[in-house]
Amino acid sequence: MNKNYVQYGLIISAIMVVLSVILYILNLNQDEWAKWIGVLVMGVGIILASINFSKINDGHVTFGNVFGNGFKASLIISVITVIFSAIMLVIFPDIRDKMLEASRLGMEKKNMPEEQIEKSLDIAKRFFVVILIFGGLIGSVICGVIASVIGAAVARKDAK
Repeated sequence: MNKNYVQYGLIISAIMVVLSVILYILNLNQDEWAKWIGVLVMGVGIILASINFSKINDGHVTFGNVFGNGFKASLIISVITVIFSAIMLVIFPDIRDKMLEASRLGMEKKNMPEEQIEKSLDIAKRFFVVILIFGGLIGSVICGVIASVIGAAVARKDAK
């Protein structure tokens, strides 16, 4: 069976990395809409990988085959984007401060008490890298599972 998850995983990761850099340079990376661009790129990319996987195998695939291929692509994307996020923190340490300030503004909009805001930000500062890594991995894997299910559902399969 022909597989395409490595190629699609690398291509989608590259697109997401380039978009992240562009959004950072344009100072748009903390805008709410910008946070969803990576999810959209990853989701559409995995769905396209699933459709292509079915096509390169002439439709001789099962739901499980297509899902597995998409999920493997999502794992590659997850690892690469989390590593890239860590590298970005080293290159641009101000990202941390910008993210924490955006969190503060979000909590203030929700009228949270100042004491609770400070406590939350203190925890976020102490565990920032851990939160970034595990949050990124978990979020990417969840997005990957959903996109893989959709991709497996829409990919053409021969009736058996």
